[in-house]
Amino acid sequence: MIPVIVYIPDGRPRPGELHEAALDVLELRPAEVVLPEATVRDERGGRLFDGSTLMFDPAAGGGPLADAAAERQARAFGVTNAAFHVQRALRFASALLGHPLPHLLVRIGMHNQPRRWHGGHYRLPRASLTDEPAALSCAGEIHLGGGAGFVPAPDGSRYFHAPAHNAAIICHEVGHHLCRHTADFRLNRLRPPAQQTNLKVALDEGTADVFTAILLGTPDIYGWHRAAIAEWDQRRRKLQPRWTMAHFLGGRDQDPHADGTVWASACWSARERVIDTGADAARFDAALLRGMESADAGAHAAQLTKDALTKDALNERRQFSRLLSAITRADPGLAPVVLTAMAEHGIRPGASNTALKDAARADLTGEVGR
Repeated sequence: MIPVIVYIPDGRPRPGELHEAALDVLELRPAEVVLPEATVRDERGGRLFDGSTLMFDPAAGGGPLADAAAERQARAFGVTNAAFHVQRALRFASALLGHPLPHLLVRIGMHNQPRRWHGGHYRLPRASLTDEPAALSCAGEIHLGGGAGFVPAPDGSRYFHAPAHNAAIICHEVGHHLCRHTADFRLNRLRPPAQQTNLKVALDEGTADVFTAILLGTPDIYGWHRAAIAEWDQRRRKLQPRWTMAHFLGGRDQDPHADGTVWASACWSARERVIDTGADAARFDAALLRGMESADAGAHAAQLTKDALTKDALNERRQFSRLLSAITRADPGLAPVVLTAMAEHGIRPGASNTALKDAARADLTGEVGR
């Protein structure tokens, strides 16, 4: 175990509070940390680590306005901060599932041309991707940009928004890795290894968001870098009770992040309701993850082939009700509490997303008319 300095989110609109933590490291390379669960690498060249320490100053994110020393500190901190949160997230998921997820590669400093990028995404191999490296890990990769723009710092000054400094972005992308290797919403295991799809559905985005909220201990997961967006605005993606199926849009041209907020907020409400009964929150967390895995169990049991990769099969995996039923089967004792909380968001078993949306909007219209 090697000591590192990392941000521990504290529920306030800032990157978190700096704390010393321990990182389980197998190997340390000039700009790369190899963990038992993942490899985290800065792709921008140069030596960040000399072997003497892994405790670095975040240097307010570094960035193009910082001097060379501050930028090196910020980049090195980004690697170790990302490594800590990736390791924590993967170990959390593995403990609940009872087995590890495939080794994950995290690449920092991606897509900085023609302009800098302050986002993150999860990628699987696909030959048509022109902006990705030629060879992607078949197990999946997280790509984090080198940063762009400024957000508020804890002291009121400006902080360069480097995604590797942002635990919410890191955990969300690990959530996609979890989804791919459990629920597999896009049936990628049936596709050729080099022809995976990276299109995400609302369940994928929403599950990644609630996974992040669980790890960070707050429903306002993006409150730091989206502080300028009002909490009532769905783009903030705060997991609060206001989001119901009446806000769901659906369709190929809609943003799965926004629709996913409906699912994520319903899950967060169910988790809060479980806590209110006196049960451990981890019981809901386990039901969620094991439900995701069992939702894909049929694919393994039937030994599905390419012939099963149909429009109907993919559409079935988009449905909120399908995953809800899997969660309740994973822990029948929690089912009444979870079903009640989910129903308040307009999500019930045995109905399509379209039917749930129509019912929620009809209920809303009826309330307005009374």
